[in-house]
Amino acid sequence: MDYRFADRVKQFKTSAISETTEIIRRGKNVISFAGGFPNNQYFPDEALQRAFEQVFASGSGALQYGMIQGYLPLREAIGVKMSKNEIASKPEDILVTTGSQQAIDLVSRIMLSAGDVVLTENPTFLAALQAFSSYEAKVVPVEGDQDGMFPEDLEEKLQRYKPKFIYVVPTFSNPDGKVWSEARRQALLELAYRYDTLILEDDPYGDIQFRPEERYTPLIALDRQRTHVLYTSTFSKSVVPAIRTGWITGPGQIIRLLTQIKEAADLMSSSIDQQALYYLLRDFDLDAHVRMLGTRYREHMQTMQSYLKQLDPATVSWIEPKGGMFLWVKLGEQVDATALLAKAVEQGVAFIPGAPFYVENPQRNTIRMNFTQMSPQEIATGMERLVKVLGQEQRE
Repeated sequence: MDYRFADRVKQFKTSAISETTEIIRRGKNVISFAGGFPNNQYFPDEALQRAFEQVFASGSGALQYGMIQGYLPLREAIGVKMSKNEIASKPEDILVTTGSQQAIDLVSRIMLSAGDVVLTENPTFLAALQAFSSYEAKVVPVEGDQDGMFPEDLEEKLQRYKPKFIYVVPTFSNPDGKVWSEARRQALLELAYRYDTLILEDDPYGDIQFRPEERYTPLIALDRQRTHVLYTSTFSKSVVPAIRTGWITGPGQIIRLLTQIKEAADLMSSSIDQQALYYLLRDFDLDAHVRMLGTRYREHMQTMQSYLKQLDPATVSWIEPKGGMFLWVKLGEQVDATALLAKAVEQGVAFIPGAPFYVENPQRNTIRMNFTQMSPQEIATGMERLVKVLGQEQRE
């Protein structure tokens, strides 16, 4: 049959991660640093089980349809959680979503028409680029460095393109793990005010800090007018991914419209998961759990980094992450990371080539490695294999 699909499906492409997964699948006993997964061993299994038991013990009403905007006690608990990061948000200004990826999709749905412009970092989160493209938007990269977007380039592109919004991951970004400086955060917000442009702040990794003495102020906390920043986050990294619960907050007018469009999308996110998450937040010390994750994942990162230090610094460079889940590595200019991946898989180790994360001008000698999923022992084994591959590449 000749299926008459919408024109926008022409924008859909298989992601680099899916393609890499297929390459890895063909290997044998591969230790993969390619995914963006947390470590199963650190999941609060027992606490989560007790939370679900509480839901079932509360009666059959807990199994009924819930509110489109999300379970009210959970939204109140999310408000308390955010207040610890100087984010003041009322429950009526919080929308519970099916992961933060749905929040990105819903914002795109209400904001983007074909040909509209979104400004992003370069490189940036691959799934966000997929969401923007699915609504036929034009994604324009803003140049920057480890401290964030360059204000001069951002202003020039705000003037030239008049974007619908600016998408940023300013705290432990995916893929490159950087943290924006306070000055760059302030500059972004000031330009958003000047050019009356919305910011979509994506913060899935902000809980996972390696330097708890340092503070990274969310953009929404700096937006004293409460008019120019939408903030989305998730429990996928701090609790478990399977619970598929995130949220978005920001100007009330936008949250109301997002709630309306969510009703058309899926009526509501899983009510039983939301209730269980509420009981978990009420009865479990999530703050202590998150501190544990920061300590453990820092050890993972340091193990991975220790092997990179064995290589010639003239051909391998990276910035030590202050949190999050990823190490972003730049190899010698002559290296094609996609070709290198095939050699690495033959040796039993895998990573994600960096090129697909770029909006334009991809640096093909970059790779992203996840240090959270594997144990320190598995990381050591995998990095021994990778160092061997990289060492051979340096000698060629």
